[in-house]
This record gives sequence, structure tokens and C-alpha cells, in this order.
Amino acid sequence: MARILIANALFKGRQKVSALTLPWCTYTDPEIAHVGMYERDAADKGIEVTTLTVPLSDVDRAVLDGEAEGFARVHLRKGTDRILGATIVARHAGEMINELSLAITGNLGMSAIGATIHPYPTQAEVVKRLADAYNRTRLTPFVKKMLGGWLKWQRS
Repeated sequence: MARILIANALFKGRQKVSALTLPWCTYTDPEIAHVGMYERDAADKGIEVTTLTVPLSDVDRAVLDGEAEGFARVHLRKGTDRILGATIVARHAGEMINELSLAITGNLGMSAIGATIHPYPTQAEVVKRLADAYNRTRLTPFVKKMLGGWLKWQRS
């Protein structure tokens, strides 16, 4: 906020603190980190959402570390990949929320996260898994059938 104050005062900037994307984290065990809107906030504004959740028990590194308690959840504007908000409950949630904060700030959607190569195995891979979950929602029954037929044909 100090940067905005200085830019506005010294360089005639027009930035607003209300435009900032502010993530937060509660340092409990597991940690709770959040950025953007909750589902109820979107509903209050009349915005329909699609919510995707991936449990940490689906992430290999979390299982190997014995830290599989928790989840990552993202709220998307319905019918799009635009991230409205995200919550992570995990041992290192404060370190994992950054990618989602950047995506919201930079107007990047889940497709951009899905197209990004992530190191494996890491616990932060849970964010990539959210993008994979989003991509699976895009498959219509017709496309699934066509893809299944094509894969079957390729294997024979």
C-alpha cells in the first residue's frame, strides 16, 4: 500500500488500494491460505461459479511427506477459466497460494496454469491438479466419446 501512496503522491498515479489482490494466510497446522472471493461473495454479486477441489491426498509429494491432510479449492466464473478466488488448506498453504494470486492479478485463467510446466513431485502441484480438473470439465460427452474412440483406434 505504501508503494501505491508514493506512486500516487510523487508521480500523479491513479492506483487504488481497493484494486489490489490481497492473499492472506493463517499459520496454523495445517495452514489456511486464501485469495480473492469466496463462493458466497460471488453469489452476493450475482456471479455464478464453478468450484473445483483437489484433496492433498491426491498429490504424490504430500503423501510421501506424510502431509496429505488438506485440499486446494478454486472458484471460477461459471463457463470460463477465470479465477474468482481460491483457498488452500495444507502444511505449506502460504507458499502455495502465490501462483493463484498471480493468476488473479494478471488475469490469467486455469488454462494458463494448466499449460505451465510444474516441477514434480512437489506439494504445490495441487494447483496444477486444479487446472487439470478444470480441463476435464471442458470435455463434453461427445468429445469424450470421440477421444475414447480415437485412443482405442490408436492402440489397435
